Amino acid sequence: MKSLSVFTLMATVALQAQTVTFNQPTYVCHRIPHPIAIDGIISEDEWGKVRSLGEFKDIYENGPKPALRTMTKMAYDDEGLYIAAHLEEPHLWATLDAHDAPLYQENAFEFFIDPSNSTHNYLEYEVNAMGTEWDLFLSKPYRDAPMIAISNWEFMGMKSKVHLSGTLNNPTDRDEYWSVEIFIPWNSIYQVTNVRKRKPAAGDRMRMNFQRVEWDLSVRDGKYVKAVASGTERPQPHYWLWASQGNTGTSHAPEYWGYVQFAGTVAGVADTPFIPDPDDTVRHYLRNLYYRQKEYYRTNKTYARSLNELKVGENIPVGIADMKIHNTPSFYEITCTYKNKVWHLSQDGLIW
Repeated sequence: MKSLSVFTLMATVALQAQTVTFNQPTYVCHRIPHPIAIDGIISEDEWGKVRSLGEFKDIYENGPKPALRTMTKMAYDDEGLYIAAHLEEPHLWATLDAHDAPLYQENAFEFFIDPSNSTHNYLEYEVNAMGTEWDLFLSKPYRDAPMIAISNWEFMGMKSKVHLSGTLNNPTDRDEYWSVEIFIPWNSIYQVTNVRKRKPAAGDRMRMNFQRVEWDLSVRDGKYVKAVASGTERPQPHYWLWASQGNTGTSHAPEYWGYVQFAGTVAGVADTPFIPDPDDTVRHYLRNLYYRQKEYYRTNKTYARSLNELKVGENIPVGIADMKIHNTPSFYEITCTYKNKVWHLSQDGLIW
């Protein structure tokens, strides 16, 4: 899912502006003792000890349960990150075969990685059942335009392979699933950050999300075509994700993505608990002020110039102090202190 119209996004932000409570899923990613062969087959001997992320959900927090199951696993070694996905699918369908084609226009599996945990400078990858790929770099979410989306950006050294259980583009039979395995080198992930790491250390976290785009299909002249959604006049895709996106209606809301923590232990040998980031208290509070500024701008065509206008005095979490708002004619920055650090929020949603 690429973006949401500005007008629709503003409307959803208005609904969120009171106070959003974030409840992102978490996952502890374990090491593997040997490299995984990237052949698209999620074999028991390679992946059996790696637990899955859990059931996918509708993009909306209280949306309907997905009609098809999606299973995703992750593991890593010193060289890179391994991702596997198994997608239940009775109708294997894909027609886009050009690299960097807009694959969300068909059935696809996607993931997003924010290696700096900043909601900016993140990476997206999509693949369809034909094995066609689209990888891109985004400087910030679409809602915070102007932004840069580089479609010809590439994951250096990536390997991927799709496996089909069924026949592609054949409406006369019933298929079972398609699966994909992906390997991404660490230097390809870290290149978009200002941190020059060779690999993650035990306990490091990254923000990630996984998405499945699924279209209802019908058959016309012996071929699959998109079916018109019930109660509408045109086809509408389903968006199923690991981490639902609240009420934003877009998969490009990184503050809702899940947390992945890297363990120093091998999968199946020892269980490592997930440790929450203590700084999320201030990040979540500043994100709510970002939503409030969005709503204020929608109504007044300018950003609030005082903390009182944003009702900042309400329900400030313990430990956050020295709130200030700094304005120019067209921009703002909010600062506060938390645990002896000065935190910043800018009008484009960056928190640091």
